[in-house]
Amino acid sequence: MATSTASAPVTPGSVDDPRPPRKIGFRQQLGKWDVKLSPYLYISPFFLLFAVVGLFPLIYTAWVSVHEWSLLGGQGEFVGMENFQFILGQPNFWKALGNTFSIFVLSTVPQMIAALIIAAMLDANLRAKTFWRMGVLLPYVVAPVAVALIFSKLFADGSGVINTLLGQIGIDPIGWHSQSLPSHIAISTMVNFRWTGYNALIFLAAMQAIPRDLYEAATIDGAARWRQFRSITIPMLRPTVIFVVITSTIGGLQIYDEPRMFDQAGKGGSSGQWLTLTLYLRDLGWRTNNLGRAAAVAWLLFLVIIVFAILNFTLTRLIASSGAKKDKKGQLRVSASGAAIPSAPSPASTPVVETSPATGEPGSGTDGTTGRTAR
Repeated sequence: MATSTASAPVTPGSVDDPRPPRKIGFRQQLGKWDVKLSPYLYISPFFLLFAVVGLFPLIYTAWVSVHEWSLLGGQGEFVGMENFQFILGQPNFWKALGNTFSIFVLSTVPQMIAALIIAAMLDANLRAKTFWRMGVLLPYVVAPVAVALIFSKLFADGSGVINTLLGQIGIDPIGWHSQSLPSHIAISTMVNFRWTGYNALIFLAAMQAIPRDLYEAATIDGAARWRQFRSITIPMLRPTVIFVVITSTIGGLQIYDEPRMFDQAGKGGSSGQWLTLTLYLRDLGWRTNNLGRAAAVAWLLFLVIIVFAILNFTLTRLIASSGAKKDKKGQLRVSASGAAIPSAPSPASTPVVETSPATGEPGSGTDGTTGRTAR
């Protein structure tokens, strides 16, 4: 008894295929390379630019910090960590670090609060919105040197406008240039004047991306404006708040223009009342001609910025997570208290109305009832 077996189909390119494999053309190979390499080519300009103006100066500064390096003589012998040990043993370094931190706190915290309030006002239904939005950005356009010169005259110790106004209400003149805390407040005022409007526009852009349906639903439920701002706007702005906090930390710890132009000498005060880390770095590098120690200060400032950025990021995330947990607890309380929460109707409780085949209207069924409801 003969049996016939059907041969399995031969797939092209397999071992059993007698035909030679088809070669991929150059254009197809080029297309494959384009799909694989084009994303890396698109993002390569940023990394190339960062390597030139960011990574290389950072590495080169680290190399300078471990050598004796003069402004005129150039590279000297290798000293290791001696520059860092010398800087950490100087009282002026710790004074500059404390002043920098004080100015940073006095400028960043009020700036964030004011920027949020201004952004909320600009997000409301105002007349001439474009005019007001351009107006809050004008201080950012003004040159920082001009702002520092104007505010240094406003906060002058003898004949300044601020002391004159304080004298009108019976307050003694304040030594804005001779005392530490008043000088920090004056410099922080300059920083807030320049950067509050800029951060307000960033918050405004984030607020306009929030769906308006959330506010409409909250208004229907009877939520006031403050309740909407606290329960809708702030939670939706958490990523933007983290971004602004990190950028403000980097800029606040690198502050230079305002303290440099606060007086004519630019030394941070007669006894270092507003001496910052950047002013201290400038003094070491270009007044004592010791670039090795100045590079050590630069690297210590870099490490301080990283530490504060991580702390701010962690603190902001903790606040955001605690707020999310409170919102979930509030929802659980509402559901447990039996409040009006709409639920999907059960199919068993849905009325079924029978219609007459002839008229298509509710009529009598086989049991003689009209509109029989199935339970």
